[in-house]
Amino acid sequence: MGNIQYKNTNISFTDSGEGTAVVLLHGFLENKKMWAPYVELLSNNHRVITIDLLGHGDSDCLGYVHSMEDNANAVNEVLKHLEIKKTAIIGHSMGGYVALAYAELYPDNIEKLVLLNSSSKEDSAEKKLNRTRAIKAVKQNYVNFVSLAIGNLFSENNRTRLADDIEKVKEQALKTPLQGIVASLEGMKIRKDREALLKKDLFPVLLILGKKDPVLNYEESLSQIENTTVKLVSFEDGHMSQIENKEELKPVLLDFIK
Repeated sequence: MGNIQYKNTNISFTDSGEGTAVVLLHGFLENKKMWAPYVELLSNNHRVITIDLLGHGDSDCLGYVHSMEDNANAVNEVLKHLEIKKTAIIGHSMGGYVALAYAELYPDNIEKLVLLNSSSKEDSAEKKLNRTRAIKAVKQNYVNFVSLAIGNLFSENNRTRLADDIEKVKEQALKTPLQGIVASLEGMKIRKDREALLKKDLFPVLLILGKKDPVLNYEESLSQIENTTVKLVSFEDGHMSQIENKEELKPVLLDFIK
C-alpha cells in the first residue's frame, strides 16, 4: 500500500505483481478493496494497481466537486510516481467515467480500456435531477441513503441470493465520508459526454454490461457502441458484474488484457 499527494490531497493505492500494468478503478461508494479477488487473479501475470478515487477508501476529499478530470489527474500522479508509461485500465461504473476522462487526457498512456457496467454517455436531464435529489437525500439520512443505493445496484433476483455480499459492500460503502459522496455526485452530474472517444479507435475497448442493470439501461447502453470496434460482453444480471457474475467475468478480463 502506498500514498502520494495530488493537489495537497492524499491518494491511496496498492501495487502488486509484475508484468504489463493494469489499473483497477472502483465505482461510486466503493473502494480499492472491492478488487481483492481480481488482484489475486491478475497479478499472476500483470502488475496490478488499485487506486482509491477522491473521497473514497483511504483517499482524502479534494473539494466540494470531484470532477472526473480531477480523479483522472490523481490517477496519473500515481502512475507517474510508479513510473508506469502504458497501462490497461478497468473501470467499474464511476471508475469507468474516470477511465474515459483519463483516456481523453492521456490517450498515449492507454494500452486497453475496460468499461465495466459503465458508460461513455453523459447524464441525461433526468439523471442529473436524480443526482441532485441523491445529494439532498444523503444529507438528510446518510445511512439510509447508502443502504438503499447499494441494494439498488443488484438485479432483483440476486438481492436474496447475494445478501451476504451485499452486506459487505454496504459495510465498505458506509466508510465513505459524506463530503466524498456529495462531491462525487456533483462530479458525475457535470461529466462530459465521451461517446466520440469510442469511435476514434485509439486502443481496444471492452464494454461489459448487465442486461438487468437497474442503473444503466441495457438497450440505451448499446447505442454508444454502434459503428465502433468496441467489443461487447453481456451478462444476465445487474450493475455489480464483479460480484453477480464473478466466475464468468474473470476469464473475460484475463482474455482481454493478456
